Amino acid sequence: MSGISCFIRANEGEWMQLENCTVHVNIKRRIERTLVRGGEGDDLRDEGSESAVYTLMLKVDTAGYQVLEGLFRAGQPAFIDPFLDREMLVAVQELDYDSDTQIIRLVLVEDAEA
Repeated sequence: MSGISCFIRANEGEWMQLENCTVHVNIKRRIERTLVRGGEGDDLRDEGSESAVYTLMLKVDTAGYQVLEGLFRAGQPAFIDPFLDREMLVAVQELDYDSDTQIIRLVLVEDAEA
């Protein structure tokens, strides 16, 4: 697995560099659709973008898993978007680790209110 470097830290802790991350970003817009009965078509209203969801995958040993599991339990971490080089607060929505492949998957949700 090859990828890019990602940076994450727990609360006000030290930045951790995660090497060879595969990063998937999903950003959607909130769209309200109003169907008008008897009218032509429908009306769409753009309500803005939702929080970005980042899925990180990388290979780590057991010690690496323990560090990231501690980050998961430590509260709200900060993350640097590797494409925009922008620091943001995130919530770790999901952590998944496979000991056979040593692949860890973290799902981070941007805190748009922060």
